[in-house]
Amino acid sequence: MLRVNVVTIFPEFFAGPLALSILSRAREAGSVEYRVVNLRDFTHDKHRTVDDAPYGGGAGMVMKPEPFFEAVDSLGAQPPIVLLSARGRHFSHSDAARFASGDELTLLCGHYKDVDQRVADHLATEELSIGDFILTGGEPAALAVLDATVRLLPGAMSDAESARTDSFFQSAGISAPSYTRPPVYRGHEVPEVLLSGDHKRIAEWRRTEAARRTEARQDKTGP
Repeated sequence: MLRVNVVTIFPEFFAGPLALSILSRAREAGSVEYRVVNLRDFTHDKHRTVDDAPYGGGAGMVMKPEPFFEAVDSLGAQPPIVLLSARGRHFSHSDAARFASGDELTLLCGHYKDVDQRVADHLATEELSIGDFILTGGEPAALAVLDATVRLLPGAMSDAESARTDSFFQSAGISAPSYTRPPVYRGHEVPEVLLSGDHKRIAEWRRTEAARRTEARQDKTGP
């Protein structure tokens, strides 16, 4: 079983998603346990303060280190301990597969202007980003990482083969396009090969299309 810990000032953000679809199914199958921790429970003032002004001045507020360290201590969390951060390395499918094969994953959600660098340097074992853009907080990014990881666990998906044919599975690149009924919609037709019943031709078409789409994506994004 994978134990997923989420440290956040907005635990209610996760209540709905964790009770739905694949994330809920994986828990019911006994493949994952979720522990969502309110960072404010690890503050020691009447206002439950988790942020303060930055040393050296400047705009915005910085999240304090003490609540993060104490929250992780209370969980007895083992690596990987991931800080979701715009500075982090881009999260990929290989990361999701690595997390899914482990026993525990802890996700730290920042907010406000920044998180005290000591959290990144001395608590988190890695920093990850889901893209070169800024979110209001780390919660949406943590949910994306959680979803990509948990869907790979046994019992999460009713059809395991579906996951194996996804884009990026085992670094396979972009998947081929998919079609379903009707065969013609508003004048747009499903490729003839997919209606042929010739499984060898279909497999070859899918390999060719996957390679073409992967190459096109690389041309757009660059090295």
